[in-house]
Amino acid sequence: MKLIVFAAALAVAFVGAADDVLVLTDKTFASEVAPHDVMLVEFYAPWCGHCKRLAPEYEKAATALKKADIPVPLAKVDCTVETETCSKFGVSGYPTLKIFKKGEFSKDYDGPREADGIVKVMSKEAGPVSRKLETVEAARTFLDKATVGVIGFFDSETSSLASTFMKVADKLSDVRFAHTIDEKVKEEFKKTGESITLYRPKVLQSKFEDAEVDISAKTSDALKSAIQGESLGLCAERTMGNAANFEKPLVVAYFNVDYVKNPKGTNYWRNRVMKVGKKIREEGESIYFAISGLDEMGRELEECGIEKSDGDKPVVCAWGSDNKKFQMKEDFSMDTFEQFVRDFLAGNVEEYVKSEPVPESNDEPVKVVVGKNFDEIVNNEEKDVLIEFYAPWCGHCKSLAPKYDELAKKLEDEDSVVIAKMDATANDVPSPYEVRGFPTIYYSPKGSKDSPKKYEGGREVNDFIKYLAKESTDGLNGYDRDGKKKKKDKKSEL
Repeated sequence: MKLIVFAAALAVAFVGAADDVLVLTDKTFASEVAPHDVMLVEFYAPWCGHCKRLAPEYEKAATALKKADIPVPLAKVDCTVETETCSKFGVSGYPTLKIFKKGEFSKDYDGPREADGIVKVMSKEAGPVSRKLETVEAARTFLDKATVGVIGFFDSETSSLASTFMKVADKLSDVRFAHTIDEKVKEEFKKTGESITLYRPKVLQSKFEDAEVDISAKTSDALKSAIQGESLGLCAERTMGNAANFEKPLVVAYFNVDYVKNPKGTNYWRNRVMKVGKKIREEGESIYFAISGLDEMGRELEECGIEKSDGDKPVVCAWGSDNKKFQMKEDFSMDTFEQFVRDFLAGNVEEYVKSEPVPESNDEPVKVVVGKNFDEIVNNEEKDVLIEFYAPWCGHCKSLAPKYDELAKKLEDEDSVVIAKMDATANDVPSPYEVRGFPTIYYSPKGSKDSPKKYEGGREVNDFIKYLAKESTDGLNGYDRDGKKKKKDKKSEL
């Protein structure tokens, strides 16, 4: 009986959390979004694996933000049902998250997909983009945090530089901003006129880089770029929330990063990365460095072919400008790390490619592509290739499968065209292909393998045939350029 009561209570608690996420439909979307200053909306599909993984984190964030000082509602739209709304906002992959302000679309949400990160980003979206500092004590309190802070010192809140500062602050959700026009605050920080300074927190300060950085940029784009770059510094902590901000080539050291419980131990390894990084950067090399926690970013180790460690000593993966991955196989030390970075820059480290085994037999009409045979099949300069990137759990992919098989069978005798597919969850998708939803289909013509075309047409067999008949480099033997089947020559039959 107790077990039943406990299960029922647990179910009620879970439903309560799930209920904090508003469910929007085509009919209710506009009226539900309009009353709120800020709202985050997830556009999803029930069969989508990424959506299923996001769901519990999204629900936790909704519950936390509902109780925040400035509440922010989170909502969701089922795009398999509410097709009008999803089409209106150009949703093509799942999950897609968008921020709405005062009922209008504001911008795409490109922040972290875990609860704490969502709460952090949306709390900033709801509050002022920059905190006004009216006393020296307020300024000191602002800087007494464990994250980078940027302060703008202005003569007026409506000055040209102040206006630019506010625009940039609104765009950079992962950096804390504050501003002041108070003369005592300026005097305390030894500032005259108008200026902008980035301050590194004590826990991140080291002898390898300046604790304070004056930002001289004046235009919006230049200021954003400068602050974003300096906020990362020589070697920042790379998280799900800021990973997209890091330039490449990038070398990442993964270990038990914890600036709350073990800042000294964290900086022990970070300083070693920074020492090597500073040495190589001063030689004129354009390369970037970061540290990442195993709990949050450890999934990347699998992507790089590295077994997850106990975290006591860093393991390292490097990412090239073209997103190719390179693993450091030696145990971490100052010497091995420096040698790995130099070998990586010199092109002397073998690329790691995530791949299923190459099929022993690949005789079916639809050719199976994996990471290790991608170049052989898709980048074959003698063939035009239509390739579908799919996920095993994707409902749309399953619906497409019989039609895609039928297409391949109809074109089986076309020697110059290949119909192929690749499980994008089990194999690396190389650049310049971009897969953000499933299925994603590309056409790669021979002679233009560096510029594949994303297929945006219909998903019926005849749609594909018409497209290939028109786009194929040499044309199709069995179809004219309009996609109509050619009549057989009776004389040739005799």
